[in-house]
Amino acid sequence: MLIGFAAQLVDGALGMAYGQISSTLLISMGVPPAAASAGVHTAETFTTAVSGISHVAHRNVDWKLFVRLVVPGVIGGVLGAYILTTLDAAQAKPYVLAYLTALGLYLFYRGIMHRHTERRPRIVSPLGLIGGFLDAAGGGGWGGIVTSNLLVQGSNPRKTIGTVNTAEFFLTITISATFLLTLGWEAFTFATLGLLIGGVLAAPFGAWIAKRVNPDMLLTFVGALLTLVSTYGLYKALS
Repeated sequence: MLIGFAAQLVDGALGMAYGQISSTLLISMGVPPAAASAGVHTAETFTTAVSGISHVAHRNVDWKLFVRLVVPGVIGGVLGAYILTTLDAAQAKPYVLAYLTALGLYLFYRGIMHRHTERRPRIVSPLGLIGGFLDAAGGGGWGGIVTSNLLVQGSNPRKTIGTVNTAEFFLTITISATFLLTLGWEAFTFATLGLLIGGVLAAPFGAWIAKRVNPDMLLTFVGALLTLVSTYGLYKALS
């Protein structure tokens, strides 16, 4: 429950890391990767629903951006969930994590240098497709891929975080249904319940934080978090 609370608080405020933190915990407890991803996405179905409602209430959602993200995200999520239950996708993980580490450092630099110039992002749908696929196949990564790349393109930090979090609800419910069809109910562990309860309790606070923090500071925090989480994941993948 504590991990679920902390992970969702970070995810709601910065637009990433719930899946990475929770999946790492479950796998370290001995849960198989496919079952860990299934359990995390089941919990996220509820936490992202509360988080999405909170972001809508705080007017953190860009609805045009939402539409461009959610459809390809769902398609990528279904493909990723199916592949994880049939193939080993771990070979590509170090390359993705190395890319995210570099992206995190770049965002951190832009945040502390106050060089974030807002403009409409051009590459959106491919990000949704790739983010959804990697999120399902890797047990997390939607926020890391989508939020960070939109911010690099100049998207408003608060609107980006709120929109990506809201779109994530539709992604997670689709991925969970795919896991249910392919793995059955045995994929969901007791730890899922703790993650769910803690995450639901924390979800409203993340949207409130995202609305009130300065955009440059948000960008700095996103960059720092992405760098730390990706570097740790890269170390674990290579060791």
